[in-house]
Amino acid sequence: MNLEGKVAIVTGASSGIGAEFSKILVESGTKVYGLARSMEKLNNVQEHIGNGFVPVQMDITRHEAVDGWVDSTFGKELPDILVNNAGLGYFANIDNLGLKEWQQMMDVNLSGVFYTTRTIVPLMKKNANVCHIVNIASIAGLMGNPTLSAYNATKFGLRGFSEALFKELRFDGIKVTCFFPGSIATNFFDSIETMNLHANMMQPSDIAKTLKFVLETSDNYLINELTMRPLNPKPPKE
Repeated sequence: MNLEGKVAIVTGASSGIGAEFSKILVESGTKVYGLARSMEKLNNVQEHIGNGFVPVQMDITRHEAVDGWVDSTFGKELPDILVNNAGLGYFANIDNLGLKEWQQMMDVNLSGVFYTTRTIVPLMKKNANVCHIVNIASIAGLMGNPTLSAYNATKFGLRGFSEALFKELRFDGIKVTCFFPGSIATNFFDSIETMNLHANMMQPSDIAKTLKFVLETSDNYLINELTMRPLNPKPPKE
C-alpha cells in the first residue's frame, strides 16, 4: 500500500504507541482520524504532528457513538486503514481482581474492537483499494502469566478474532494483521506497581516503524501475525 493520500482510523490515539502510529502515518501522507476519550490529549497530538491528524473524542465501548460517528464521517471518503490500538490492563490475582476491572477490560479490549471493526468493514468492502486492519494485542495474547488471567483472556480473544477475520475478509481485499508486542516504554505500566519503565523496553517509534512496514507491503502479501520483543528485557544495570 502506498500510504500517500490514504485514510486511516487509529483508536487510542492520544498517547503511547497510538500517538506514534498517528505521527508516522501523517508523515507518510495519510489522513488520520485519531480516536480517544480525552479531547485535550488529542489536541496536543494534533499540535505536534499537524492537521493531517483529525481528533475525534470517542469512547469505543459505546457502540451507538461509534456507529453515529462513522455514519456522519464517511460518505464519498472511504477508510483504507483501521488500527485497533485502544486497550487497557489491570493486573491482580484472580481472587483480588474486581468485577469492574474485568468488565472494563472486556469492554475496551474486545467489545470496542468489535464495535469499531463491524462499522468500518462494510466501507472497506466498497473501497476499490486493498485495505488493512491491524489489531494491537500483546505478548499476553500468546502466553499466560500469574496476575494476568483477565488481561490474557482479552488478548487471547483478540488473537482468535483476528485469525477468523483474516480468513473471512481476505477475498474482499482486506488484510488483517495482529501485533503481539512485548514491553514498550509507555504509560501503560503506570498502574503496575512491580513494573518500572527502563531503557531496555521497546520504543513506541520502533513499533510505529513496524506498522508502516507492514502497511506498505505489496497488495497480495500479508503478514497476519507479528511478535515483537526487546532483545534484552531486563533493566540495565546501574
